[in-house]
Amino acid sequence: MALAAVAERRTGNSGWIDVVWTFGLGLTGIAGVLLPFGTGPMSRRLLVAALALAWALRLGLHIAQRTAGIAEDPRYAKLKSAWGNDAPRQLARLLQMQALASIPLGLGIILAAHNPTPALGWGDIAGIAIFVTGLVGGALADSQLRAFARSGRGGICDQGLWRWSRHPNYFFECVLWCTYPAIALAAGYPWGWLAVLAPACITLLLTRISGIPPLEEHMLAKHGDAYRAYQNRTSALIPLPPKGATR
Repeated sequence: MALAAVAERRTGNSGWIDVVWTFGLGLTGIAGVLLPFGTGPMSRRLLVAALALAWALRLGLHIAQRTAGIAEDPRYAKLKSAWGNDAPRQLARLLQMQALASIPLGLGIILAAHNPTPALGWGDIAGIAIFVTGLVGGALADSQLRAFARSGRGGICDQGLWRWSRHPNYFFECVLWCTYPAIALAAGYPWGWLAVLAPACITLLLTRISGIPPLEEHMLAKHGDAYRAYQNRTSALIPLPPKGATR
């Protein structure tokens, strides 16, 4: 995250912060997976490393593509404006807090990889299924939003998954992180229970801190009553039929 602060200072575009965070977390998790400690079989460690790499590449490249087309991330831009001349120091401090808050995510990856159960089993299969659901769902949500933005119609995207949830990309991100407790939980491996902190942490971050709250505030400021109407009929996170829908 210190590198993220440098990237923001060099480019003036705070969108690169999330790019660095994504690749940094993925690489940190992979490094912890491959460290030679514990009794986890190499097959599980390689599986989890591959999952972490796939997540980092998919999300990191998506955010990088989005960032290249904008001047600033509106969430960070608002904070920088409020901080004024003290923005560089305050932002660097915030990014170190984000690094600390990300520890449960990296820990979940590492604990899953070092599950000592000797052979791959149903927990690993369940973890793969959960991961694919989260990865594909998140990619689909991002693709639909990108297609709407490119259409030039303007307004609020309420098509596809976005008709059922105001933040389907965040929902599938939360689902994806359930991969690691699914793989980590096993009889005789009490440390595996700590992997539950990974989905709990990402859900807390996205729904209460750095995800939905500042983005909703930005969308309300941009779209006003139109977004309030969207809020009234559409679930915030979990995809549900919109209120008043007839089909």
